[in-house]
Amino acid sequence: MTPNENSELTRRFIEEVLNTGDMDKADEFLAPDFVEHSAPPGFAGTREGVKQVFIALHQAFPDFKYIIEETIAQNDLVVHRITGEGTMQGALFGMQPTGKHATWPEIHIARVRDGKIVEHWDVIDRLTRLQQLGLAPTLGQSNSMSGSKTFEVS
Repeated sequence: MTPNENSELTRRFIEEVLNTGDMDKADEFLAPDFVEHSAPPGFAGTREGVKQVFIALHQAFPDFKYIIEETIAQNDLVVHRITGEGTMQGALFGMQPTGKHATWPEIHIARVRDGKIVEHWDVIDRLTRLQQLGLAPTLGQSNSMSGSKTFEVS
């Protein structure tokens, strides 16, 4: 496949699977031997593991979506600079819902072979997401967040 065809494949995966939450369609895009190099703790770095992560994301953020800002494709690699967004209405990875909306930047790299995505890496600004959701303090914020405690060491 050409770099443009690889780019179109990964764009369709984002729009038709990740943005819709239709994990039944994921197998059309991900190779059986797919490797996820950035799986969260507790999730397998496999095709099934990716499905589980996005099922959890859609349960926590029913309005979850990605907006592709830029794409670079060369040979068998496709890089997307993406903005993720959603409103936290359900629990996610042990964090209780806040009802707040967040937008955060992400970088994704996919390797494509024979019309399927075979490998994936990402860099996600999770701190920005947590701060916007009220689950992590922002710079200069007092330590008075819900559940936060300050300990003094003598």
